[in-house]
Amino acid sequence: MAEENDYQLWVEDIHLSFGGLKALNGVSTGVKKGEIFSIIGPNGAGKTCLLNCINRFYHPQRGRIFFEGRNITRIKTSAIAELGIARTFQNVELFAHMTVLDNIKLGAHIHLKSGSLSGGIYFGKTRREETALRKHIEEKIIDLLEIEQIRKKVVHALPYGLQKRVEMARALAMNPKVLLLDEPATGMNLEETEDIARFILDINQEWGVTIVLIEHDMGVVMDISDRVCVLDFGTKIAEGKPDAIRHNEKVIKAYLGEEDLAYSRLGA
Repeated sequence: MAEENDYQLWVEDIHLSFGGLKALNGVSTGVKKGEIFSIIGPNGAGKTCLLNCINRFYHPQRGRIFFEGRNITRIKTSAIAELGIARTFQNVELFAHMTVLDNIKLGAHIHLKSGSLSGGIYFGKTRREETALRKHIEEKIIDLLEIEQIRKKVVHALPYGLQKRVEMARALAMNPKVLLLDEPATGMNLEETEDIARFILDINQEWGVTIVLIEHDMGVVMDISDRVCVLDFGTKIAEGKPDAIRHNEKVIKAYLGEEDLAYSRLGA
């Protein structure tokens, strides 16, 4: 069995139940530094529950979670981002009446070091930090995600696909080592989906950020993933490179139960 030190992020024997419902049943898996690691499975398989355990929204009844060799199973939820783990959500979680730029800036607040006094009167170190932050956001994050034209717009006025980009931008403002993406392409058309896949590759390759991806679009998963983990009814049924997962009989059965249809859905 692989040791947790072989992975940047490692979950071991995770059990999560809600009353009599077993959401995760002894899941163990690991993500290597620099990977794009996808978690797939039918609806209700436990994918989002696993992410929620990693960033401490849920507290597993059993099991351990390690990040860069440190046991983070019991640390506070608020400390996860400070360690370098950022997250986007299946449903957009933005401040709808704030501008795009202000939403993104909120992601960086955990790294600001100025005290409350200097922050309150906005001078010295606070001004320098704010200037540096804005430069980083505007020259790197906004440019990367191609949202320059909307940076001053209020979020609620934007179409769904752009809101998803803004949420990704806010997560990047945290300067993460690992980025957890929960269905970033859901509800998007083909062009928007292709853009999101390209942005994920750029974040991974140009910024060196490890990606953990939940996604139902098997074309995206098979095209950009280094490895894939498959859950079904809270249990891991397969893990490996995309081509091996594509032809795995257990995976095919879990998705559709008919081999010819499953091959099509899994991107063959």
